[in-house]
Amino acid sequence: MRIVSLLPAATDIVAELGLAGALVGRTHECDWPPEAVAHVPVVTSAGFDADALSSREISAAVGGAAHRGSSLYTLDTGALAGLAPEVVLTQDLCDVCAVSYEAVSRTVRMLAGEGPRMLSLEPRTLDDVLDCLLRVGDLLDVRDVAERRCAKLRARLAEVERTAADRLRTRARPRVAAVEWLDPLWPAGHWVPEQIRHAGGDALLARPGEHTKAVEWEALRAARPDVVLLLPCGFAPERTLREWEAALTGLPGWHELPAVRRGEVWVLDGPAYFNRPGPRVVRGAEVLAHVLHGVTAGEPVGEDEARRVGT
Repeated sequence: MRIVSLLPAATDIVAELGLAGALVGRTHECDWPPEAVAHVPVVTSAGFDADALSSREISAAVGGAAHRGSSLYTLDTGALAGLAPEVVLTQDLCDVCAVSYEAVSRTVRMLAGEGPRMLSLEPRTLDDVLDCLLRVGDLLDVRDVAERRCAKLRARLAEVERTAADRLRTRARPRVAAVEWLDPLWPAGHWVPEQIRHAGGDALLARPGEHTKAVEWEALRAARPDVVLLLPCGFAPERTLREWEAALTGLPGWHELPAVRRGEVWVLDGPAYFNRPGPRVVRGAEVLAHVLHGVTAGEPVGEDEARRVGT
């Protein structure tokens, strides 16, 4: 089977199902697992150089608060056709995150013959994310593998809850603000509030499954979070570490936030564990159990996954 993934989370799913070797095409942002995707041809490119722009400039480039981005990414239709895929995995959840579904659909219709089968993934909650594993498993004829992997992921989530519950017998749930973009401030929605809940926290500024929008600084300030999580979409932790102080510490009342006074501001690996709706969101919940309660669920958490800052 010849698979083209036009969504990093879909690439994660294909790898989770043991089929990374069947990938013949990917996006420029598909980077996991690195040893499996490094040699896979890239069929997309970005319309701007994110490394050369500030968070505010990137937000303006993608349409600001309106969250429009259908022209952000270019799909190399010739390269896609030359790869002769049998399956194309894409998404219709967010045009800022990947090539738009409409653009992919138009391209697939132009391919010779019957063309590849196409599956659009649109998860909003943790259950949706795990369901995507089963849907892709069905499409790729590995339903049994998908069911086993899904069961293991659910067992890990249950272990996160059990581990956090032990700590919650003697302490209250921390109130948590997860920030998906630094400037403007954008709270993390979709599955992130559920990750926080599983890990023993109460999410502020967003509900489970919600497609959020930018908020004024006063909204976060008034929420008075006990913990602030910085997990900008598409930013590796190294970039967040370089930019967070300039973006946040000069805001009025920043230093009076309970989270800041307690030294509970954390930089997390957003692309790996929080921004992408793939299997690694379960690791994100495990990371949060460490951040919120200092407990270990799964493998120990390293500084490359979560780092306390501003203390």
